[in-house]
Amino acid sequence: MNSDDPFAPTLSERLSRATADLRIGLPIAIAGDRDCLLVIAAARGSDARLGAMVSAGGSELVLTQWRAQTLKIRVYDEDLVRLPLDPETPAGRIRALADPKDDLSNPMMGPFSPSRGGDVGPERAAIKLVRRAQILPAIVAVRVARPPAGVLTLTPEDVAASIPLSLAETVSASLPISASAKTRLHVMRTNSSDEEHYAVEIGNPDRTRPLLTRVHSACFTGDVLGSLKCDCGPQLDAALGQMAATGGGVLLYLNQEGRGIGLANKMRAYALQDQGFDTVEANHRLGFEDDERDFRIGATILKQMRIGRVRLLTNNPRKVAMLSENGIEVIERVPLWVGETAFNRDYLRIKTERSGHMK
Repeated sequence: MNSDDPFAPTLSERLSRATADLRIGLPIAIAGDRDCLLVIAAARGSDARLGAMVSAGGSELVLTQWRAQTLKIRVYDEDLVRLPLDPETPAGRIRALADPKDDLSNPMMGPFSPSRGGDVGPERAAIKLVRRAQILPAIVAVRVARPPAGVLTLTPEDVAASIPLSLAETVSASLPISASAKTRLHVMRTNSSDEEHYAVEIGNPDRTRPLLTRVHSACFTGDVLGSLKCDCGPQLDAALGQMAATGGGVLLYLNQEGRGIGLANKMRAYALQDQGFDTVEANHRLGFEDDERDFRIGATILKQMRIGRVRLLTNNPRKVAMLSENGIEVIERVPLWVGETAFNRDYLRIKTERSGHMK
C-alpha cells in the first residue's frame, strides 16, 4: 500500500471493511507465509458459498474453545479447534455446529477428530475478526495459493496490530430530557468503524472536580423496551437522575449491545437461558467470552471531553480497571444497584458470583 496515495485505505479502514464483508456473508483472506487462508463466517455464508468452500476438499470448520467445550471436542490449539469437513458436508450441518440453538434436541453431534499441529495464526486472526463483527465466532476456512479476485486480504499481523483508538465528535446539541432540561448530547465516531457512541452531558459539570460518570452499554431490550430480564433500564434512569440531582455529570452510552456480542447473539443467549443456562454459560455455548466489551472507548471519550477524574457509577470492577489503565483517574466507585425483579434475580446473582460485580 502506498502511504502517499490519499485514496488508499488505512489499516484501520481495511479492518473495518473486513468485518463488514464477513457480516454480509462475503469471504476474506488471511495471508500466511506460503499460502492464504480463505475464510467465510459459518453463520453468514450462503449455501452456495459454503458449498463452494467445502466441495474442493481440505476445508475446516474453526470454532472457539468455548464452543468446542460445549460440543465435547478435544481442544489442541489452546483457544480454538479445527474440524476437517467432508466435501459433501451440507451447509445446514455447518450452521448447526456453529449455533447452539438446537444442541439439546441433537445431543450427539460427534464423533469429532480435530486437526492437530501447524500454524493457526491465520485461523486465530480470522476468529478475532468474526468476533469483532459481532457474529457467531465460527468460520469455514480453506488454504488456497492465492485469494479469488476482489477478496480483501489481510495478514495476522494486520489483525493483531495495536491501532490507537481515536474518536471525533461529529456533532453536539442541547437535548432536554425528563431527567434534566439542561442536557447536551455529543455524538462520537471511532476511527476503526462507522459505529457511533454518545455522551450525555447533564447540567453544568465542573471539570475541575471528579465528575459523576456512568459508562453504560447499549441495551435495546432494557433501555427501550423496559425488559425485566436485566437491570439496564433502571440503571440508566437512576444514573441520569442522580447526575441531575447533584448538579451535573456525564453518561457515556456505548454501542456494545449484549456485552459486546450484538443484539442478535444476545437474543440467542436469551433463548439458551430459556433452556436453563445462566448468562455466562449461554455466552460460552455461543463461543464468546463472558464479556466482549471494550471500555477503552469510554476512556477515550472522556479524554476527548477533557475529563480526567471521575466518580464512577458502576458495580463492574472491569470498568474501573480499564478506565484506570487508560489514563482516567477513578477517585471513587459509586454503587448502582437498582431494578431487581423476579425475572432478573438470577441474572443479578450471576453478575456477582461469576462476573465479579461488587455491591
